[in-house]
Amino acid sequence: MAPSIVIDSVTKHFTLRHARSIKEMSVRALRGQSLSDRFRALDEVSLTISQGETVALMGLNGSGKSTLLKLISGVMRPDEGRVLVRGRVAGLIDVGAGLHPELTGRENVHLNGAILGMSQAEIARKFDAIVEFSGVGRFLDDQVKFYSSGMFMRLAFSIAAHTEPDVFLIDEVLAVGDPPFREKCLERIRELRGEGRTMVIVAHDIQMLVGLCDRGVTMRQGRVVFDGPTAEAGQLVRADRQARRAATSLPDSGAAL
Repeated sequence: MAPSIVIDSVTKHFTLRHARSIKEMSVRALRGQSLSDRFRALDEVSLTISQGETVALMGLNGSGKSTLLKLISGVMRPDEGRVLVRGRVAGLIDVGAGLHPELTGRENVHLNGAILGMSQAEIARKFDAIVEFSGVGRFLDDQVKFYSSGMFMRLAFSIAAHTEPDVFLIDEVLAVGDPPFREKCLERIRELRGEGRTMVIVAHDIQMLVGLCDRGVTMRQGRVVFDGPTAEAGQLVRADRQARRAATSLPDSGAAL
């Protein structure tokens, strides 16, 4: 299979600012404390994802998986290395991503559909199916700022899932919403997978990922530590969770006995 996504030696840095106000900056400066720290969110990550693969990006919070997904979508650019993506990309990287709060649901279908690469004719042809799938038809002419987080996700997912993307990116949005709609989303993801779409999915639900994905990639501190069967990738994440829980439950070494 031809590669659909190529991630070549990608590194991404972020700056953490410790002071937000002039007063905080002055206090930290007087104490000789740094005003910011620079850290690597991604450290020379390389991956190749073939056309039609469904890949789970797994890891604890802060491991770099969401940052990597944003680089694939084009929301961010790497500081070093390169990211190559073939075809139309539809991304659900945040609940309601791409939805304008001041616009109605109807207007957002047209706007977000255009942002995701659909023509006006294509949007008009799929409009009824998008609205029916989302289940927000009753509120279609209300501004989406009045939608619940579940309604946001339902409309955003429905628009993205009907763009017929070559590459579909999903980051934790399936954690929002009621179980029936979640199952509806999973069924749509299975359909896209059956059509040969390339998918990269980030979620904390390991059991769901094992049942849905062909391949699992486990990340720790911005690096890929495993790339292989999804079940094995999930076992590594479970072990990391247990290790983190054990570390946070240790008694303070300075406490009185």
